[in-house]
Amino acid sequence: MVSELVRAASAAAEHGPEHTDRPVAYDAVLLASFGGPEGQDDVIPFLRNVTRGRGIPDERLEEVAHHYRAFGGVSPINQQNRELKAALEAELARRGLDLPVYWGNRNWDPYLTGALQQAAADGHRTLIAIATSAYSSYSSCRQYREDFARALDETGLEGRLVLDKVRQYFDHPGFVAPFVAGVERGLAELEERLPGVDLADETRVLFSTHSIPSADAERSGPASRGFGPGGAYEAQHRAVADVVMARAGRGVPWELVFQSRSGPPSQPWLEPDVNDVLRRLAGDGVRGVVIVPLGFVSDHMEVKWDLDTEAMETAEEVGIVAVRTPTPGVDPAYVSALVDLVLERRDGVPADQRPAETDLGPWYDVCRPGCCENVRLGFRPVVAGLAP
Repeated sequence: MVSELVRAASAAAEHGPEHTDRPVAYDAVLLASFGGPEGQDDVIPFLRNVTRGRGIPDERLEEVAHHYRAFGGVSPINQQNRELKAALEAELARRGLDLPVYWGNRNWDPYLTGALQQAAADGHRTLIAIATSAYSSYSSCRQYREDFARALDETGLEGRLVLDKVRQYFDHPGFVAPFVAGVERGLAELEERLPGVDLADETRVLFSTHSIPSADAERSGPASRGFGPGGAYEAQHRAVADVVMARAGRGVPWELVFQSRSGPPSQPWLEPDVNDVLRRLAGDGVRGVVIVPLGFVSDHMEVKWDLDTEAMETAEEVGIVAVRTPTPGVDPAYVSALVDLVLERRDGVPADQRPAETDLGPWYDVCRPGCCENVRLGFRPVVAGLAP
């Protein structure tokens, strides 16, 4: 038995089991996301929130702001989360489940603090959280758990609300299925646009995800698992890509590529960059690529700008036909999977009865000590995981 309790956890999770098998009577769902600006005047204040504590001047933030300004200052992510929230509510209602969904963001309105306050005001006390991020890393898992702890502190709801979080769902069948369908359609489109193409020789599938600092990647997931330099973050992506290609790849070679790097040149981040790979492939005689946004759950700014704009421009410059496949978005399989993840915890489903498409899962209900450390920030208070 672990002696240190997990902060704000249900009785099923408070002692830190890898997977819980005790039912919990959750009375609401918390949908947690990144947030994004919804007008030109929002862009710089939003970026200040994203980079809080780093002392980055507005002049440097404006260098990133042009991505948003090109879309009228509106990030797609908030509208996508409205649609996801509505889809979750519809799926819960279809199954006869009385679980209201509250939505809160890390960096823009509606904030997590407001979501927790509203849930408490409505009389809910036992929440299960879903973050719009499937993989293990600081920004995609641990930071959300820090956000929850901070929001409980700021609202004074610590001790009044129970707050658990569903497992990382990178290899849940409902998350994987939309990517399988996307690769199938993408390769078929290349055949239409490149008559006579030899798929196995002249095309590639590029699975793209957000680059992160190499030091953070190395610390993603429990150190005891020994994932290597890319940590659980890279291992999870590669494992899912293997599954997708086994089902839809038709013998086409594939690579894992990265995008959206934002750190200084002196700091190592995961590579190779998608644009560099496109240039290399053109030199190798590749005629077509399918770009799969494997690291993303919806078509937010990193997809719309870094893939649909920059990567597509690079592909055109080097003479490669590129097809970008969809993200899960509100695909029925994905929405159903998120509800299934809630029910795993509500019903205390044993780990050996939970679906997982790779040997890495099902992932942990309660994150392991030290999981997904941020080297720059160190360990800060979290929920849904063991200290530190």
